[in-house]
Amino acid sequence: MLALAAQNPGAPSPCDGCKSGQCALECAGSQQIIAAGASRLSLNPGVKRDPSQVAHLIDHTLLKPEATEDQIAQLCYEARKFNFVAVCVNPNWVALCKQLLRGTPVKIATVVGFPLGAHAAETKVFETAQAAKDGADEIDMVINIGALKSGDLDVVERDVHAVVEVAHALGAIVKVIIEAALLTDDEKVQACVLSKAAGADFVKTSTGFGPGGATAHDVALMRKTVGGELGIKAAGGIRDLKQVDEMVAAGATRIGASAGVKIMQEAAGPERK
Repeated sequence: MLALAAQNPGAPSPCDGCKSGQCALECAGSQQIIAAGASRLSLNPGVKRDPSQVAHLIDHTLLKPEATEDQIAQLCYEARKFNFVAVCVNPNWVALCKQLLRGTPVKIATVVGFPLGAHAAETKVFETAQAAKDGADEIDMVINIGALKSGDLDVVERDVHAVVEVAHALGAIVKVIIEAALLTDDEKVQACVLSKAAGADFVKTSTGFGPGGATAHDVALMRKTVGGELGIKAAGGIRDLKQVDEMVAAGATRIGASAGVKIMQEAAGPERK
């Protein structure tokens, strides 16, 4: 059971089920709020919930360079089984995932400018276009971190905008990875402001290859900065349901995790203390 605490101006009024914490992700109003980038969905720790509600948050992720075709096929099998929102894979696997997930609601997310963000903008645009043509629905791009820390804010915004422009034209959404562990709080705010101005759909905490992963502090700061208009993906080091709860309570609307199956087993298990 989830307690819905949406604070999104203009969002639909909660139904009676929402008010009592009974329906959460089930009702149409809740779905509209999520689509708009809900500013807060609270999962109450210790309260048993419908596992499908947790699955609807998760990008089932495998970005290891040594991942094999069999492992990607297993990832897609698990995504279909648990009805995760998406799989998140390296670009070379997008076409295979498209084939394996055809006819299912599971989306395909891939990475661009990954994991350092140091590619030229033109390279990121090419990667984005190729990924969308191969079947990607969602593009997780890394910002130009060096430009941000150098104060070249126009470069950062143009980099994001170039990817957003081609992705949207090809029907894909864009999540902007700010690699929060490398940034000061002021830089995290700047990265979120620039991403929002550039038309991004989500901001995302981490690549999973940096010096640190998602933290509740960073998610809350990002939510405070972008308001209810953008989604927030918490990723990097999220290995259990307790961490999922913490990230969602802080404002995350999507969770990137390679431990999706373990998280689902916890969600389906006995009530936690």
